[in-house]
Amino acid sequence: MTGSERRQELLQLLSGTQTPISGASLAKHFTVSRQVIVQDMALLRAQGHEVLSTNRGYLIQAPLRVSRIFKVFHTSEQIVDELCTIVDLGGTVEDVFVHHKIYGQLQAPLHISSRRDVQIFLEELKSGKSTPLKDVTSDYHYHTVSADSGETLDLIGQELGKKGYLCQ
Repeated sequence: MTGSERRQELLQLLSGTQTPISGASLAKHFTVSRQVIVQDMALLRAQGHEVLSTNRGYLIQAPLRVSRIFKVFHTSEQIVDELCTIVDLGGTVEDVFVHHKIYGQLQAPLHISSRRDVQIFLEELKSGKSTPLKDVTSDYHYHTVSADSGETLDLIGQELGKKGYLCQ
């Protein structure tokens, strides 16, 4: 097993548990020294992984995100305002979906988390490659929105409501 393969497996092991795993047990599992595990953890941190060292072992700190589905209605001219409202308040528009009477649920990933992402999305729509999914259901559609807290999602919902986009 190469070092890179070991580090990938380390990430899988740590991601699959909420209890710390000691360096000694990881070293035994991989049949390497504890110092090799320490070095692997340093390399994983350098790659941007949130590896925590505790007195009981190592953990991966998963970013806490919560999500909520919002049912919305607006015109094509209001797409930018709707999406910017969400991202400006700290949300990420994970997807868009509609419930079609014949085809069932139609869904597309978006992953829009910044005004730049909104601009890119709008440019793709303007290129004529496709039309917004909301057009299939007379402007009614749903977004899965994620954020760092329920409070942020509450603010997003309130603002969408104030602007008349939120359906009850």
